Amino acid sequence: MRRNVSTTLRRRRRPDPMQAYDALPRPLRAWMAQAALPWSPASCRRIWAKARAEGESPDDILDRLDRAEQMTLSRDRLSLPAMSRAPLNDQQDQRP
Repeated sequence: MRRNVSTTLRRRRRPDPMQAYDALPRPLRAWMAQAALPWSPASCRRIWAKARAEGESPDDILDRLDRAEQMTLSRDRLSLPAMSRAPLNDQQDQRP
């Protein structure tokens, strides 16, 4: 089947994300399954490998990932703490 692109350039091969996910250690896969953000298997593998090289235990690495995720969520202006404040329009309607 031909693609709908006329080019002589070679396509860039992308690795199968499910195969990369399946190759991760079991605790890391379990953490990714419950993560609030859509982490890539490549970024998680990089963090895992670096922390293991530094001698950290799997539990310490998962704690590190939790902290990284919480820091990222805290920067998101649409995250739960930011949304818990009442919008300006609602505050104006509640005049004494």
